[in-house]
Amino acid sequence: MSSSKPVLRVESLLKSYGLNGSSERLQVLKGISFEVAPGERLAIMGRSGGGKSTLLGCLSGLDRADSGAVEVLGQDLGKMPPQELNGFRARSIGIVFQQFQLLDHFTALENVRLPLDLAGVDVKDADERAAEKLARVGLGARSDHFPDQMSRGECQRVAIARVLAMGCPLVFADEPTGSLDVKTGKAVMDLLFDSLKEAGSSIVLVTHDPELAKRCDRILRIEDGLLVEGALA
Repeated sequence: MSSSKPVLRVESLLKSYGLNGSSERLQVLKGISFEVAPGERLAIMGRSGGGKSTLLGCLSGLDRADSGAVEVLGQDLGKMPPQELNGFRARSIGIVFQQFQLLDHFTALENVRLPLDLAGVDVKDADERAAEKLARVGLGARSDHFPDQMSRGECQRVAIARVLAMGCPLVFADEPTGSLDVKTGKAVMDLLFDSLKEAGSSIVLVTHDPELAKRCDRILRIEDGLLVEGALA
């Protein structure tokens, strides 16, 4: 890992939600602070309902914290207007979801190419990059297939190819093997880790799987709204 500036810096993050029919609020994140170095693999663990998804939403710019700062590549996401944030997130942050988030009426190639199209990449270049990344994940021969024509493992590999095509320096993965069987999940994570290592990208992995977490450089667990070092007991 490099000793240069962190790719992600989180400072005193607070997030709460209102309770139905009450003026009280549920404090989910209670002053979270940590950094991620370039090329680092960080696992975040925690019990179900403990705030992992809320934290990931704030870190990726999909949700806003009540207070505190999230800086990606030195840019404070909380200070960006929505349109600027959307553009920055598309260029700088990749997200691999548990449920893939593929468009059913798009082919594998079109799903991978979509963020490139939205970023204004030249059509020919976008096609070439998308095809290259599909081949990288072993799906070069499936580029014209739709999600319902592929297995769950293949769909997750398409989702990984989509992230790789953008070349983002920071990738978030939210329980990426949660809907896969053990063998397929291991193969998918081997692919994701190897590809991001080649690209020099960092990954923040949210998982409940201790074996998967052990493959990362560092493990944090979310406990009572705070992050502490180490895996779940």
